[in-house]
Amino acid sequence: MRQGRRDGFREFAAGRSGHLYRSACLLTSGDTHLAEDLVQETLGRMYLLWGRISRIDNPAAYAQTVLVRVFLTHQRRRSAGERPVGEFPESGAPAAVGADPALRLTLLEALGRLAPKDRAVLVLRYWEDRSVEETADAMNASSAAVRTRTTRALGRLREQLGGSLAEFVGL
Repeated sequence: MRQGRRDGFREFAAGRSGHLYRSACLLTSGDTHLAEDLVQETLGRMYLLWGRISRIDNPAAYAQTVLVRVFLTHQRRRSAGERPVGEFPESGAPAAVGADPALRLTLLEALGRLAPKDRAVLVLRYWEDRSVEETADAMNASSAAVRTRTTRALGRLREQLGGSLAEFVGL
């Protein structure tokens, strides 16, 4: 019985780790090392729950929720002495087919300037394509708070990007 659970978890982890890593990279604004740590923590927490996984309707969505909560907890505990760097490290994440690297870096930099909860709400709503209610559940917030935070976060992104986004998308 235990071996079957372990095998089931290994299969789950192998199938979801890439998606979790990409989401974590967006949450951390391209910090691949922190993204790896967040995914590892998420998978560790999922392993502890794996024996009761039958009670969870959608383990993949639950793992995404755990990832966001691990990220937000990390942001609250972050040392005041840590400072973001001016340049991005070499990324280990595979670029999407046809993706524009300059646009990707511009968006990651802009995401990095947002507050952690703003970043999380945008990643969940637009990268993960979650509903307002699913995002609210993942962030332990009300639906109204998610709608408000989404509107404000998008406004902050627009302020940061100004006209620079138009040059990348050909507007």
